[in-house]
Amino acid sequence: MAEHRLIERMIALMEQEILSVSETGRVHSEFIDEAVDFIRTYADRIHHGKEEEILFRACAKKELKEEDMKMMKELIEEHKYGRQTVAELVQAGEAYKGERAATEAVGRKLKELTGFYPKHIRKEDEVFFLNSEKYFSEEELGKMLSDFREFDSSMIHEKYSAVIKSLEKK
Repeated sequence: MAEHRLIERMIALMEQEILSVSETGRVHSEFIDEAVDFIRTYADRIHHGKEEEILFRACAKKELKEEDMKMMKELIEEHKYGRQTVAELVQAGEAYKGERAATEAVGRKLKELTGFYPKHIRKEDEVFFLNSEKYFSEEELGKMLSDFREFDSSMIHEKYSAVIKSLEKK
């Protein structure tokens, strides 16, 4: 849940960018690039990665109540929606050359993301995480936290290995 607080801070910055785009009719491409990198790397690969690759897999091995299983499936679909919306933001950002239509498209995608993430975070914080903990022993929860830390430690290497591979292709 601590990771959600950092994601919320990025969402607040994105909301400021929406206001700026609305007021000026201009997109700050550097901000969009940074926001996309943050969402793809931190929110999706690191945060959602831990949920999908550790928590949800562990939950799938338990006999979850029907409503908890349904919630987990919803969260997985929401992660996919977030990835798709970010991809659409990238496309809109790449199309931006000061044209009104592209500016509006960037603004729409930012609004979608800033509308999506707070609801998604609330669902995880207030419902799923609390409910899912009940299926695990203290030992299992401790192992999961250890797995989360190990997952985190590998992410920086994964990110920058991909950067180097990308640059080498160029």
